[in-house]
Amino acid sequence: MDFDQAVTRRGKVIEQLPRAMVRVELEDLSRVLAHVTARRNKDFLRLLPGDAVEVELSPLDPGRGRVIRKTT
Repeated sequence: MDFDQAVTRRGKVIEQLPRAMVRVELEDLSRVLAHVTARRNKDFLRLLPGDAVEVELSPLDPGRGRVIRKTT
């Protein structure tokens, strides 16, 4: 397993959590905990439940990731 390779998946925000964290339901109906990347933080005013996003999952812990893009 190559630990440098992160997996990118599409999903939908289902819950806002404290400290800029969100719970995202992926296309395969699994749920992950994600945060907004620091470089993208200025691009988002707010992520609301129902927003479509692209998430980069950690190769070490696939239950956690970061939101890299808000999709339409």
